Amino acid sequence: MDFIKSAVASIAKGPAFPYSFGDRVDLDQSVWTLHNGTRREDGSKCSIFSFDVNANRNRFPLAKNALRKLKTLRHPGVVKVLDTVETDQLIYIATERLTPLTWSTKRRALSEESLKWGLYNVAKTLKFINDEASSVHGNIRASSIFTCESGEWKISVLDILSSMKEDDAIIFSQGSLVPDIGRYSPPEVAKNGWESVRKGPTHAVDAYQYGILISEVFNGGFSGTDQIGSTKSIPLAMQVNYKRLTHAVPKMRLSVAHFLEQGSRSGGFFETPLIQLTNGIDNLGLKSETEKDAFLSELEAVAESDDFPEDFFKVKVLPELLKSVEFGGGGPKSFALVMRIATKLSEDEYDSQMVPVIVRLFSSPDRAMRVCLLDNLPLMIDHLSQKIVTDKIFPQMVTGFGDLAPIVREQTVKAVLVIVPKLSDRIINGELLRHLAKTANDEQPGIRTNTTICLGKMARNLGAASRAKVLSAAFSRSLRDPFMHARNAALMALAATADVFSEDDCATKMLPAICPSLVDKEKVIRDQANKTLNIYLERVRKFGQTLPDTVMPPPSAGSSVPGTRSSTPQPVTGNNQWMGWAISSFKIGGATGEIQPNSNGVKPTPLERAAGSPSANGSTPRPSTRPAISASVVPQVASGLRHSAPTPTQAESEDFGNDDAGWGDLDDEQEDHSIADAWGNDPPTPDVSRPSTASHASKPSTASNSTTYDDGGEPDFEGWLNAQAAAKLASKRPLPKGLAAAKKIAPAPAPARKAAGAMKVVVPKAAAKAKEDEDDGWGDAWG
Repeated sequence: MDFIKSAVASIAKGPAFPYSFGDRVDLDQSVWTLHNGTRREDGSKCSIFSFDVNANRNRFPLAKNALRKLKTLRHPGVVKVLDTVETDQLIYIATERLTPLTWSTKRRALSEESLKWGLYNVAKTLKFINDEASSVHGNIRASSIFTCESGEWKISVLDILSSMKEDDAIIFSQGSLVPDIGRYSPPEVAKNGWESVRKGPTHAVDAYQYGILISEVFNGGFSGTDQIGSTKSIPLAMQVNYKRLTHAVPKMRLSVAHFLEQGSRSGGFFETPLIQLTNGIDNLGLKSETEKDAFLSELEAVAESDDFPEDFFKVKVLPELLKSVEFGGGGPKSFALVMRIATKLSEDEYDSQMVPVIVRLFSSPDRAMRVCLLDNLPLMIDHLSQKIVTDKIFPQMVTGFGDLAPIVREQTVKAVLVIVPKLSDRIINGELLRHLAKTANDEQPGIRTNTTICLGKMARNLGAASRAKVLSAAFSRSLRDPFMHARNAALMALAATADVFSEDDCATKMLPAICPSLVDKEKVIRDQANKTLNIYLERVRKFGQTLPDTVMPPPSAGSSVPGTRSSTPQPVTGNNQWMGWAISSFKIGGATGEIQPNSNGVKPTPLERAAGSPSANGSTPRPSTRPAISASVVPQVASGLRHSAPTPTQAESEDFGNDDAGWGDLDDEQEDHSIADAWGNDPPTPDVSRPSTASHASKPSTASNSTTYDDGGEPDFEGWLNAQAAAKLASKRPLPKGLAAAKKIAPAPAPARKAAGAMKVVVPKAAAKAKEDEDDGWGDAWG
């Protein structure tokens, strides 16, 4: 903490340094102090190497040499310098964000694949230093190597890096000042000092130290000289060449360049998928279509491996793939791989790298790219804000509902479930439902089916006011779909959304719509229909138990209406229930027991009771006390005898391929009217203001002729029996021709005329007289 304060104070006094110091990073065997830092201007991450001259003055030449070499040596394998500050008191070097390699190697956190990849990068850098730069690093070990944000290994700590072309190179005079350099020095240096470097090959020192680095990273550390040459934990394919690197004789040592060449041969230890990937990602835009497809296939296979460094994909591979997708014609295959890598990004990284690209790609006219975007929408939706989805993504997405390609329409319908949580209620219940109404009538059965599934899953997102109406219309239409899977989807959706509908809708709309599926030609549909029907029935039954027994007001004393008759409820059980109800609806004589005889002890025949003829002793029967009923107020009974069923209306033919049809056409009132028309209207109420002109009605009778009993409009079952008996008797004994022509037909009494008029039968008086001689006449009326 004191050092940070002094460093800040020094910066305030010295030249401007546009970086802020952060946490200190521990370094082993180094003259430098490392801090995490940030750039003040934009907050970007960096690392800061600092050297306090007052605290370590004798090693100040090493720090000055490292600063100079970092400025002049440019290679991808060398740490990238952002800015530097040098005074008499301090040296600051701002670099890309780095992490010491020892943090990973000591924990053995890297896989063998990653270790080979790192050693491959170091070998390439050392080859450049030894061959192209004609220089010697002189301090190759794990503590001199760092990993950047992409996971790549980079060489730093160039304290004694020297060119062999310089006579006064620092390695010859200051090489021994490097901390703990003795353990990593080759035998000739340990014996003759750093001057011996001049006599040997340029690569001799770095090759020997590179061999120690191989043993150190594979074993998790370096214990001393006894570990040099040991092949423990080193891959078998690398062991022979590793021993040649650590040969005691400088001229017999294998150079790092040759080691790299041996490993890069076909089947060599550096021939790994990760290394091939890193070599091909930099020039992805320059590859041909065939080469690009092959490379992406390899990249996809490697991305599934847990041995791969995630940081490399995020920092190195992802930007290159994004460039290929937008500008290099990478296509859907590249974007699918992009989305898999993007799942490892943080929220800030996703917002900065992915969101702008996604928004631009949704406006692309390429159908293959559009389908790829819709397929990967579940991977990106959580990272997209509601404003971006509503304002930028959805307006571009809805064009897919009317696309000519069925695959685009289908993927757009499937993507609705992913995007609907990010949409406002106004969009869901307005524009989105209008588009789904069209796809529900699409010519492709799969699109219709997916639309039904989509509606069932998004039912809770619909507005409460229109939810039941939309779903009932949509599911009812799908239940009539000729495609089996569409009907099955409708039944399953109805089962999942049963709580959306009210109990009245369940009983009056949903159950009638489900019932035809019980006799569907497909067993799968019948089984699902039974399951769905049980759900709705159970709900309706529970609701029915909460309803009152009746809504009629309780009767009060003395408030019965005159002329009405209440039937006494009869206890019925089993199969007698229907018959008991039927019998209680008729009046037979108004009394129980046998028919009462006349005053002379003779039982009247049915014809006598109907015609009102004198009894056997010549007396006239007592007139009935029932008042006469005018024919104009007697309801016509023809509808009870000749039932004319209304012609059922033909069901509308469903055109599931018509885009113009929508759920809005299924108006509730129109649907209710059509149902009422199909069942027929109620019988018309008779007009009491004028006499009835029906051909079957009898002529009105006056009160002076006879007095009839007002039966309250109930069927005159007794008169009907008498008319049937008279008709049968007339048919059995036809009248003679002379009698039929000579005598007039006397009008029958009112009760007989009423029954005869209803049955269109005229009973001759002679026939009635003849009927008196028959003992079993009224029983023949049932024949």
